[in-house]
Amino acid sequence: MTVGHDNVRLRPTMTVDELLSAARAGSQRAVGRLLSLVEDPERREEVLASLDRVPTRVVGITGPPGAGKSTTVAALVGAYRERGLRVAVLAVDPSSPYSGGALLGDRIRMAAHINDPDVLIRSVATRGHLGGLAAVVPAAIRLLAALSYDLIMLETVGVGQSEVEVAAVANPTVVILNPGAGDAVQAAKAGLLEIADLIVVNKADREGAEQTARDLHIETGLPIMKLIASRGEGIAELLDAIEVHQRADTVERRTARARAQILSLAQTMLRTHPELSDLAAAIADGSTDPYTAAERLIGR
Repeated sequence: MTVGHDNVRLRPTMTVDELLSAARAGSQRAVGRLLSLVEDPERREEVLASLDRVPTRVVGITGPPGAGKSTTVAALVGAYRERGLRVAVLAVDPSSPYSGGALLGDRIRMAAHINDPDVLIRSVATRGHLGGLAAVVPAAIRLLAALSYDLIMLETVGVGQSEVEVAAVANPTVVILNPGAGDAVQAAKAGLLEIADLIVVNKADREGAEQTARDLHIETGLPIMKLIASRGEGIAELLDAIEVHQRADTVERRTARARAQILSLAQTMLRTHPELSDLAAAIADGSTDPYTAAERLIGR
């Protein structure tokens, strides 16, 4: 689902260049249609071939369900808009085959931005797509950057492989947790603490917030921020911390993220390799070994 209003009329059949012109003229429906094209492996390259490479900022927001990610995203969008930035929010839902999945489901939290032509909100479903998140999100980011969005926020559900893939494109990855041991334990089990650049304890007015922040600092060595997103408290400090992290980016860190993107996409491509089943059967019947099969799979 793409949220927004525009007056540009779209024909049912339009070329990529026509859609790009409409998007640049302010049509969020055109942006939505282009995002649908980059989600389609058969049309993705057609869109990407028409785009210049434009740098943009990408912020990842993740954490367990119920941590307050959407509330935080909505507050951050407001803060960035006050600074005059055009903002896109991609809510990544690897579990749903339909756009408009579970994430950002409470659209009321984003109501202040619905009529803002410089805010785009989109749910991105990746299940069933070749390459999944690893393929879809970098393409969507490149599209939105070419359409002059200054900052892109990726919101994920915080329960699996998608978070590792988001960390490969986002700078920084912000992990949002609630007071109490439950969220921190869940985050540790899901590997979220390993990919976190910034950790935030939301709902910091609740009992146990200080102890949770201390425990997380001991666990990770990172400074822990406290937030009451529903009241906007701590949002300015979080925004400043994000910008400090972005300014401190280095070629080495960008290269590491690029390496992670390549490996993630390569892994998902190998899972759907046409020879995989035959090679597995050959190992099972003893006619080859895993080492030889692996070399064949990667084309050596």
